[in-house]
Formats: sequence, C-alpha cells, structure tokens
Amino acid sequence: MNGLIRAGVSCLRTGAAHYLTRPAGGRVLSAPARFLCASADLQKDLGTMVKKDKVVVFIKGTPAQPMCGFSNAVVQILRMHGVDNYAAYNVLEDQDLRQGVKEFSNWPTIPQVYFNGEFVGGCDILLQMHQNGDLVDELKKLGIESALLGAEKDSK
Repeated sequence: MNGLIRAGVSCLRTGAAHYLTRPAGGRVLSAPARFLCASADLQKDLGTMVKKDKVVVFIKGTPAQPMCGFSNAVVQILRMHGVDNYAAYNVLEDQDLRQGVKEFSNWPTIPQVYFNGEFVGGCDILLQMHQNGDLVDELKKLGIESALLGAEKDSK
C-alpha cells in the first residue's frame, strides 16, 4: 500500500516544463508542466512530445539559461539560424524524463534534437550539420529559412 502511495506521489511530482522560446523581449514562456508516470506512458508521451513541434530539444536547463556547455551550444546554433520557436524540455527537472529520452532515442547523451518528430542527434551532430551546411537544408525542409541565408544575401 505504501509503495502505491509513493508511486502516486512520485507521479504527481514528476513532469517536464515545456518551454517555447519566442521573440518576446528575450523571455522564455513556460507552458504548464506535463505529468509523466509509468515507463510505457513516458515513452508514449515522448513520442507525442517530439511530434508536437517542428523543432524539439531536450537540454539541461532552459534556452534562456542552459546548464551545460553542450546544451548552450545547441541553443546558440539554433539562435544563429534564427530558430526561435521550438519546444525545449529541461531534463534536469525530471530524472525519469532524462533517462526516458535516452531510451526513447537510443542515444546516451543530452542534449537531443528532433526535427518533425525524427531524432537528429546531439550537440556534435547539430554542430557538424551547421558547419557543413546541412542544417540550412534540413531547416528548409521544415519550412524554416535559416537566418544565415538572410545574412548571406545582405552581404552580397
């Protein structure tokens, strides 16, 4: 009985705040926390979470305040390309989410980046895509024109 109560309380406490960054004075707007329970439910919720927005990232911290260098690099790369409307989930707020997303993607590290529900990779992959120009093409497939293209046009 006590185990059942503890599980219920744990379920109520766990959750991942869903952040949408918008160009509203540099502020991060927060939507209500999602409550994630059992492992199977978490995997189902993760499937829904990564498909909800065109760009989804699981990071340590928030876009306004990344808590590790790799998460910061992902935020900066997206910012350089003008991607300011994406869902960011702070895995530091929920250890179940942190472990669950690793199992969901079969990728052992955070941050993790998803485009249209498809796993792209971590910081190293996003950085490589940025450096070789593939990120511009992938964003275009999402209907997002990279801000770097605008800067390139302006310099000509």
